[in-house]
Amino acid sequence: MSVTLRHLIADGRAHVADGAMGTMLYGRGIFVNVCYDELNVEQPDMVREVHEEYVHAGAEVLETNTFGANPVKLSGFGLDRRTEAINRAGAELAREAAAGRASVAGAVGPLGIRIEPWGATSFEEAVDFFRRQVRGLLEGGVDGFCLETFSDLSELEAAFRAVRSLTDLPVLAQVTIGENGATPGGTTMEAAGAAMAAWGVEVAGINCSVGPAIMLDAVERLAASSGLPASAQPNAGLPRVVENRQIYMASPEYMGQYARRLIAAGARFVGGCCGTTPAHVRKIRDHVASVQPGRVRATARAEPAELPGRSGVPLAGRSAWGRKLAAGQFVTTVQIAAPRGWRMEETTRRARALARDGVDAVFVVGGTRGQAHMDALTTAMLLGARAGIEPLVRYVCRDRDMHGMIRDLLGASAAGIRNLVIVSGESTSLGPYADSTAISDIDSIGLVNVVQRLNRGLDAGGNDIGAPTELVAGVGLDQAAVDQALELSRFAWKVDAGADFAVTRPLFDPRRLEGFLARAGTRVPVIATLFPLASLRDAEFMANEVPGVEVPERIVRRMRAAERKSPTHARAEGLAIAGEMFAGVRHLVRGVRIRLPDDDLSRASELLGSLEVQRG
Repeated sequence: MSVTLRHLIADGRAHVADGAMGTMLYGRGIFVNVCYDELNVEQPDMVREVHEEYVHAGAEVLETNTFGANPVKLSGFGLDRRTEAINRAGAELAREAAAGRASVAGAVGPLGIRIEPWGATSFEEAVDFFRRQVRGLLEGGVDGFCLETFSDLSELEAAFRAVRSLTDLPVLAQVTIGENGATPGGTTMEAAGAAMAAWGVEVAGINCSVGPAIMLDAVERLAASSGLPASAQPNAGLPRVVENRQIYMASPEYMGQYARRLIAAGARFVGGCCGTTPAHVRKIRDHVASVQPGRVRATARAEPAELPGRSGVPLAGRSAWGRKLAAGQFVTTVQIAAPRGWRMEETTRRARALARDGVDAVFVVGGTRGQAHMDALTTAMLLGARAGIEPLVRYVCRDRDMHGMIRDLLGASAAGIRNLVIVSGESTSLGPYADSTAISDIDSIGLVNVVQRLNRGLDAGGNDIGAPTELVAGVGLDQAAVDQALELSRFAWKVDAGADFAVTRPLFDPRRLEGFLARAGTRVPVIATLFPLASLRDAEFMANEVPGVEVPERIVRRMRAAERKSPTHARAEGLAIAGEMFAGVRHLVRGVRIRLPDDDLSRASELLGSLEVQRG
């Protein structure tokens, strides 16, 4: 009779899982820029041989070569239409190699994108993506599933729901942890275990990221909190760089010795992840044969509770800007860029001038086009202390991971910065640093969710941070986006996440904003961005070279006619156009942001003076 995962779970004994398919394929000369999942159909003999090596080493559970075979990741290789076929082939190869001597678990890894609340992909959309992969694995004949290397419990649950929507085969669910024994998002093993038990998975486990020593305590806590059989698949230690290659240094004997300890801690399934070869699995098998699982005292299980947190500080109590928004007052802000280099004198002088003119906040942005500017947060902290005006910071998610963003926001809060306009950020393929790369961990939607948790005294993993932050979260609004449906959807996500206000792109057609807000159907306060053109060149540049900004031809013609008279006429016409834009949206907005093409603050004062007349 063939060995099945359900039989292995039911017999109460300890069992051996396989090792790292990727490590073995890399060792056979497959470079990391290749789609390893596609090898199931392009080089099936190689994949089958790796499976067979693990079976001969003593593995009782084979994971299919499908860790990244979901339609999202496959789309990066133009293979999303082959999702079912690649998974089906992966399952068939593992079954052939197992030949009844090992069970076959369909390997399912993360999508590679953020889902709600950290991204714009909904939970149900994620379930649909995973369902395609699960369907292919079922067609190939797996007898269970291994959901592995998940750092986000919500995404792990989506994968589990996808499996359960199609089959009742057993599920081994594994999270990945850091050196602190929690997931990268900060979720503790106690919270993870309670969640997995509530969903109904058959095995709760941990894999990847760390070696067996760090995993030992985490497995014990996971097993106790879930009351379920546990699994442990650590890396073969932490990698070291040897001649520009990452080498996992843990010996087979070391992995085998820790297998005994992991079983004593409650693990029922022990194998390996990155760097684990058949030699490691053979030693694990030798040690597993001599021990049986320890008895783990399970803690009381309950449905995972809603994040507790605190009620947080009301909008009116977080900042002067927030107080004015909460009271329905009209607010004004003028944009200033962070200084080039490190000297702050001129930037401070300009901010003080705005304060004297009665501007509510200075809108601080970072440098553009990759130049060496001070960052916006540091600039805002210095201005808040020196210029006597409240900063409003444009905070860009690009080039920061979630933990870095949380550190930024906590530090900013400690320094008195309260007001943010959170944007995802654009490509960095500009400027003198041609070889620079971008990090894109979470976007503006995800960070607004993070802010709302911080404002309740919780980090992204639901852990208590002490006193809640008092941040006011603004977001961007692209009223002239080419894909209006996508922008409306993203804007709705931002509002649902808890955005306190929104700031438009530069406005040159009031009808665009009116139509957008009518379709959005939201009452979040909107701040209109006015860009008083200074020349025909500004108009043509904005119309043709700035993504997300739409300048109607009639505006360009007006600037052309004015410039024929003189540069002074052109500047006056630009101010007049900005005033007309405001008049067209006054009934829709709660404030203005003035963005100047030439940083001429005298023009900001002149425009604000004319707006006062219209507001009067």
